[in-house]
Amino acid sequence: MHVRRTPSLMLDEPVGAYSGATTFKLEFLQHSGSFKARGAFNRLLQSGRAGQAVVAASGGNHGAAVAFAAQKLGFAATIFVPQATPVAKLDRIASYGANTIPVGETYAEAYAASQAWAAERGALEVHAYDDEAVLAGQGTIGRELEADDPALTHVLIAVGGGGLIGGVGAWFAETGVQVVGVEPEGCPALHNALAAGRPVPGPVGGLAADSLGARQVGSLMFAVAERAGLQSVLVSDAEIRATQIWLWQRLRIVSEPGGATALAPLLSGAWSPPAGSKVGVVLCGANTNPSVLES
Repeated sequence: MHVRRTPSLMLDEPVGAYSGATTFKLEFLQHSGSFKARGAFNRLLQSGRAGQAVVAASGGNHGAAVAFAAQKLGFAATIFVPQATPVAKLDRIASYGANTIPVGETYAEAYAASQAWAAERGALEVHAYDDEAVLAGQGTIGRELEADDPALTHVLIAVGGGGLIGGVGAWFAETGVQVVGVEPEGCPALHNALAAGRPVPGPVGGLAADSLGARQVGSLMFAVAERAGLQSVLVSDAEIRATQIWLWQRLRIVSEPGGATALAPLLSGAWSPPAGSKVGVVLCGANTNPSVLES
């Protein structure tokens, strides 16, 4: 078993104005501190190239996951990150023995540098979200959620480039479960794509930009979004921070901003499920400095 079968927590008490029971998928308990390990392992296992160099670009969580999977499977990993990547995430990557190269201010700059590096060395690229094996790996969360709570009608998922919601959305596409994407106002990649009818570049900024700061969603994910009728909800940085603090104070769950984003609209009332709904929330990452939660 390369990844953990993470648990779900059934909370039978109100969350904001929602009075139904909520199922939290505790994916921050995954190896490397986020869901990303699922896609990273699936990509490397399918490559059949053990022992060779792999490269990835990341705001932190994907890089940590690739570094962890590479260490376990015998690959040599190099991770390109933006210079503003949080120290907690850099420490995670380093702890798994990867070579970390800071480049530029944005994920897009780090990704361009990783592509050039891969071309020069013939390294295996592990894209953070626009790769079939990565999406399939992330989609295993949907399988576990469905098994844990077959009564779910809605699942809230934070969106960056779309690897997580693409994989989980594909799993639930034919089940009647509505998957809802949640994005920070400063990183509205899916929201903009749905409005335009195609992936389009947009702004990147705000509290959760290190994990959800893709300039545009992947083409593979967008095909799933159209087929599955995925929705998008925007939340503010203040709502994300309030959700982080709520998770800590009420449940003693440490969540990074990107990990708390999925719960934010339910807690704030920015999104309300129809009457009789049964809601699931994927808490997808916890690579943060816990001191911010005591404020």
